[in-house]
Amino acid sequence: MISTVQRFNRTVLLACAPFLGMMAWLLLSPFSLELTLPGSGASAQPAGPLLSETAAQAESGLDQAAVIAKDISASIKKASELYDRTNKSMNAIMATAAAQVNRPEQIYDRRITSRLGSVADSVQSANIRLQLFNIRAQNFSGYALKVKLKSAKAMTMALGRDKLGEAETTLAAVQRTGAIAGVNAGGFADSRGKRYPLSTTVVNGKYVNGFEPSYKDLAFVGLNDKLELIGGKFSSRAELDRLKPKFGASFVPMLRKNGVNLPIPAKWQTNPLRAPRTVIANYKDDQLLLLVIDGRDENGSSGATLAEIQLLLERYGAIDAYNLDGGGSSTLVFKGRVVNHPSDGRLRPLATNFLFFK
Repeated sequence: MISTVQRFNRTVLLACAPFLGMMAWLLLSPFSLELTLPGSGASAQPAGPLLSETAAQAESGLDQAAVIAKDISASIKKASELYDRTNKSMNAIMATAAAQVNRPEQIYDRRITSRLGSVADSVQSANIRLQLFNIRAQNFSGYALKVKLKSAKAMTMALGRDKLGEAETTLAAVQRTGAIAGVNAGGFADSRGKRYPLSTTVVNGKYVNGFEPSYKDLAFVGLNDKLELIGGKFSSRAELDRLKPKFGASFVPMLRKNGVNLPIPAKWQTNPLRAPRTVIANYKDDQLLLLVIDGRDENGSSGATLAEIQLLLERYGAIDAYNLDGGGSSTLVFKGRVVNHPSDGRLRPLATNFLFFK
């Protein structure tokens, strides 16, 4: 497809072509002088006047050529100036158009950011943008991490020490991989001294322990190859494969879908009532929102209820949201330090962690 600038360039060349051709003809065409010498015929004339007349004609022709060349030079100069002005105008128009194209996205980002409050800390690079916020509610406190993924290198999910059955703290995973931030991911089950990720788990596009159809309130959540948050209940592997999961883990329950809060299963309304929580959600522009809520312990007397988390998600404008492993597992690492207060009083080794890279 020919661009506007290319079309203008071709128009300028076509407009200048006649002038350039005339100049070339004047410069390349030889002047022919015919001289008749004395005694060469009956009508022979003296050579002196003929030479003078011919020289005068040549001089007149050269003068005319100089005038034409000057006119051509002036025309080319005007065309060049017009070209420069048009180029500048086109560049300005294109810059304005690009700014207008991005404006709705910028307005939306400002709106959702303002709902989270003031940015407490941030990280910006070609791969990712991370913005950290403090949460101060009536019954609990915590942190929100808004994440804009700019490349496929910006986020992954790691098994403990990159081995099935192994476990490591979120801080250890961040330090081992060189990540800039990390959050605990799915649930786990212990067996024979090993810690295995709960149910369907995908790492680097592969099912690490096979596919397990969703049962009870369990749901899968992860990212696809387009860096979009995907999740829900899946009855077959083919059903999940259609979403092209890049990585993901399983836990309970789903909290929000398509901008609507979902009913909380009775068991999870009170077991426990309050607790430290970790939640992953998204916005309509595919930015991610992670909430990590603190609590003193897991006896149900501190932290947040899932209903309170849903109110937060609604207030923040999240589209889909999934509850991740909580309690002593809830951990948020940012810039190499643990920013929340894990309820175990120490960091818990986990089977899976979400990691973010600068």
